[in-house]
Amino acid sequence: MDDTNPFPNDFGVEQDFPAGEEPAIEAPPMIGLDERRMHVRAYNYWVSLLDGREYPAIDDLDPAHPDFGSNSVLLDFTSGAENAAIRYLGDALCAEGGLSNAVRSIAEVPPRSVLSRLTDHYLEIIANRAPIGFEAEYVSHRGLPTMYRGILMPFSSNGDEIDFIYGVINWKDVVEVEMDDEVRRAVAGVLAEPPAPQPAAPIWAEGPSAARQVEVLAQFAPPALNPLSLETQGLPQAAALYDQLAIARETAEALGFSEQRSRAALYAALGQAYDFALAAADDPAAYFEILEDSGLKAQDRAPMTPLVKLIFGVTYDKTRLAEYAAVLNHAMRRQLPARSLPAFLDSYTGGLKAMVQAERALRRPAVKPDRERTARARLASAPAIAALSLDGVASPFVSLIARREADGSFAVVSLAEADSAEILRAARHLKH
Repeated sequence: MDDTNPFPNDFGVEQDFPAGEEPAIEAPPMIGLDERRMHVRAYNYWVSLLDGREYPAIDDLDPAHPDFGSNSVLLDFTSGAENAAIRYLGDALCAEGGLSNAVRSIAEVPPRSVLSRLTDHYLEIIANRAPIGFEAEYVSHRGLPTMYRGILMPFSSNGDEIDFIYGVINWKDVVEVEMDDEVRRAVAGVLAEPPAPQPAAPIWAEGPSAARQVEVLAQFAPPALNPLSLETQGLPQAAALYDQLAIARETAEALGFSEQRSRAALYAALGQAYDFALAAADDPAAYFEILEDSGLKAQDRAPMTPLVKLIFGVTYDKTRLAEYAAVLNHAMRRQLPARSLPAFLDSYTGGLKAMVQAERALRRPAVKPDRERTARARLASAPAIAALSLDGVASPFVSLIARREADGSFAVVSLAEADSAEILRAARHLKH
């Protein structure tokens, strides 16, 4: 059965689980990093076309986008949802299904083709009114076990209704090889040897073993295996930043693979978000360009808020986004190195919530001193320049009006109990 999730998700479930009670992430089909990256880039492209609208305008779409156009299809519902028209079909999907560009409707899509995996999900877009990501394994029309991953994204011709859907899908055939007796013996010999230590891998590659999740995520992307370091060598810095954003969004998306999301998966997503923040600090021009393309604005007072929206989605729960921004701010304040935040969060007493509280306490403005109390204290200790007795005056401070006489003396002609403003003014005029 296909696993479908809104893309991005808007979670309302508490994510900071007590120690020993963390649920494990269910392992999704093993679709590789490149296959996932294609869909992250397609989603980023969809977000960049929103321009403050609920759905992007269909006129802004380039279905033949060089990053994923060959693996895409554009469905047109302007004449009804019963038999949507196909307005664009990528070459890779044509080749896999043995189709031609003359295919005009979903009724002509061959059953069990990869294209049918996209068209079978189109009604879910209309129901969810948001992008839908899904992945599964099935036996294709070629008789091969095939793993696939797809995303469907809504578009509108009038700004109100979903009447176009753009889908992107990637797939891999699982080739089953018959092994003869000699190969089997060789394999058995290898398996009999003590296993070598395994390098850290993304959390879903570890299977259902929740006991090692935190240990794995503490080394989420060691230098030798960091997919970013392998893919961005020789690329311009701006291109590397876009690729790192794709990795961060992909890891954030992993939170939605099942309802049983773990604290380790959340920490991994925040770790990738922090690494992207460090990269963005090194290339602010590229980062501001990404924000502008996504319809977001930099905020001097809350620099991490647009960044977490960029990674987790603008429709993500606002309370969670505020917490994630606080965590990234605190990590920046402590000058944590790249790839260290998951382990730091795991060792932090009280976990994510405590780190959020610590950052908010540091950002909370200092309590302002009571100005009147300070003024009264200064007046009470100020040296006297003259002394006189006045009957019937009980207030500790009074306001006097005096007239200079011809002999140079002063005659008090009026007095009143000093109010707060007068006390403050009098204190400011004291000689320092």
